[in-house]
Amino acid sequence: MALEKATIINTDTAEKLVVRFNPEEYSLNRDNNFAQAAIPGRSAPLLQFTHGNLRTLEMELLFDTYEALRDVRDETGKLTRLLDINPATHAPPVLLFVWGSLRFQCVLARAAQKFVLFLATGEPVRARIQVTFNEFTNGALEAKEIKRETADFTRTHVVVQGETLSAIAAATYGDPTLWRPLAIRNAIDAPRALAPGQRLVVPRLPFRDPESGEVLQ
Repeated sequence: MALEKATIINTDTAEKLVVRFNPEEYSLNRDNNFAQAAIPGRSAPLLQFTHGNLRTLEMELLFDTYEALRDVRDETGKLTRLLDINPATHAPPVLLFVWGSLRFQCVLARAAQKFVLFLATGEPVRARIQVTFNEFTNGALEAKEIKRETADFTRTHVVVQGETLSAIAAATYGDPTLWRPLAIRNAIDAPRALAPGQRLVVPRLPFRDPESGEVLQ
């Protein structure tokens, strides 16, 4: 069975760059960013997710033209030119790195060349290039892949014996006078007559009365 070669496809032009020497290894990296919110009196800050970072694909590629006795830069240039800006799109080309089951849509972000073998004339005939590909995505692609739902911040409260809406407002909002959003949201006409075990929806503030349109802080 023939050895499958890694291939870099320029999706702008459909040109293919077949890697003559497959990489010995590659790494896929991914991480998220979190913001820290310091709260007085807490032993540690609160963490809030802000955004995810791009996945990256990193590897070392070998280029060798020693047997042909010609400048290896003729071959490495085919790779490094993928960093050039396409005049039609005003950006470097979007690439597809394919090797076996790996299909990675990306752009070439970095190519660090190291020439390690030379002819008597000084022409380099072997090079190692450390490459970093950044995953390419856009709003349309992400919307197809990730079906986002609106975050649900709704809370509930189970009434205990003797509780009133004012007491629940004090416990949940820190202000007993904010009992009206609880009464409106749960259609309660008698705020003092709550049944033990009754489950109440606790809306977020500010709360808009659906009938009058009044905003309750």
